[in-house]
Amino acid sequence: MKFDNLRNNRTNLWIIVHLRYLVGLAFFPSGMTKLIGHRFTQISTDSPIGYFFEALYQSGFYWNFLGFAQLVAGILLMTQRFALLGTLAFLAILTNVWLITISLSFKGTWIITSLMMIAVLILLIWDYKKLLPLVSSKKIQTIASFPESNKIWIISGIIYSFSFIILSLINPFQDGTSKILVWILVAIILLTFVLSNYIYFKNRKLMVKS
Repeated sequence: MKFDNLRNNRTNLWIIVHLRYLVGLAFFPSGMTKLIGHRFTQISTDSPIGYFFEALYQSGFYWNFLGFAQLVAGILLMTQRFALLGTLAFLAILTNVWLITISLSFKGTWIITSLMMIAVLILLIWDYKKLLPLVSSKKIQTIASFPESNKIWIISGIIYSFSFIILSLINPFQDGTSKILVWILVAIILLTFVLSNYIYFKNRKLMVKS
């Protein structure tokens, strides 16, 4: 029951929603880079790290597929409604990335990927009851009813996804038009964050008063 109380707490729900945003967005830059067929790093092939990434890049379609998988995982997390699917996909992909950063001795990167692993595990624990029917020996396994994702978070996730996909595609240092577009997208992201949180907490106060 203590876990159910934690999951029904609106503040905890707010934290989880934004943790999903943060984790999901982490895959957008690298995923888009791979999807459009660009190199992810310029490290020399004399280094084991550079050699590894160059080999992946030279794999062709597989490199694009990795980027596509990362974007799908990120978008699923951003939708909130399909966040559990995104968490599972993210866990599978990130586990590989995490082990690579450790085995190839990335300087500092393994710390970032380790923190991301912790975040994904928190998201998985948050929704673990939704997975119980898959492993339960009972013929009928019911799932406790929890608050549905607020529409404001779903809409915000769509806006964030679209904005970051565009940001991942353009070069802000290429020309003046690109710089203007970057500032517009950044403004949209910040405005979405402010408005969504304002609406959420305003509605929360109204619910408390009622």
